[in-house]
Amino acid sequence: MSQVFIPSDYESLLSVRETEHAIVMIKDFFQLALSTELNLTRVTAPLFVPQGIGLNDDLNGVERAVSFPVKDMNDSKMEIVHSLAKWKRLKVTDLNLNSGFGIYTDMNAIRADEELDNIHSLYVDQWDWEQAILEQDRNLEYLKDVVRKIYRCIKRTEFFIYDRYPRISPILPEEITFVFSEDLQKAYPNLSGKERENIVAEKYGAVFIIGIGASLPDGKPHDGRAPDYDDWSTETEGGHKGLNGDLLVWNPVLKTSFELSSMGIRVSPESLKNQLELKGCTEREKLYFHSMLLDGKLKQTIGGGIGQSRMCMYFLRKAHIGETQVSVWPDSMRKECSNAGIILL
Repeated sequence: MSQVFIPSDYESLLSVRETEHAIVMIKDFFQLALSTELNLTRVTAPLFVPQGIGLNDDLNGVERAVSFPVKDMNDSKMEIVHSLAKWKRLKVTDLNLNSGFGIYTDMNAIRADEELDNIHSLYVDQWDWEQAILEQDRNLEYLKDVVRKIYRCIKRTEFFIYDRYPRISPILPEEITFVFSEDLQKAYPNLSGKERENIVAEKYGAVFIIGIGASLPDGKPHDGRAPDYDDWSTETEGGHKGLNGDLLVWNPVLKTSFELSSMGIRVSPESLKNQLELKGCTEREKLYFHSMLLDGKLKQTIGGGIGQSRMCMYFLRKAHIGETQVSVWPDSMRKECSNAGIILL
């Protein structure tokens, strides 16, 4: 059910025209910073992929992809992507990139089953990125090092906006804090994953929660994650599981944790097989993408997605993602936002 949170006494710090200009500046600045930090080259990307070959992102495994028949291909079905999580690994392999180098692209998606609210839209726009790594790079320290590089890009973008719009003061901490999802569950066993995120995001300002997808001691995962791209089952330091995670900041407008990025070291043939078994979907092993991976034909990679509209929403102190992107919203939500001075584009 769609719902909207209206912050008390909300007032946009920028006009609609200023907002449009700032969106362009943020996107141009951040993607240049990101490509420089992670040695990424820009590539073009698909809006849709063939149905039934295992290439689309399955998200939590229950969301329906928007599909359509192609008249000139005997009505074979195509799916609008949810993200490019698996496609990027094929692209890095096809380009035969050396370790430490990768790709990034504008990912545009439609997620028809999204529950619409202040931060969730039918339309998704991300910087999707993927970097080739060596087998010995499949460890927690490499993951943390990449997270710190991405966070530096976020910090630089925050100053870039402040330098042009002094009324938007910087609030991010100098360093990002790393927390294991298992430790969070042990510390707050009676709270939901989202409630735990709110506590640590407010405490630290910026946090990376490690281990998204594997079952925690209470039998539930911190949050859902598909079994065939991020490695969330490999055991790391101290018995913790997971070589992936979510990058969160504290949102002072919405007074909640705010996810900017989901990322991780990708599955090896061994961890893919294990995770497919854990999720009860071993039939996927026969699909195009999965069979290539299991046969050792795909490069080892790390990758993720970084929300473009969410990034703009955060830096410009907006209350609704519809203030930084054009989408479709329920009439009741549009009316409620309009009455509160929240102008949806």
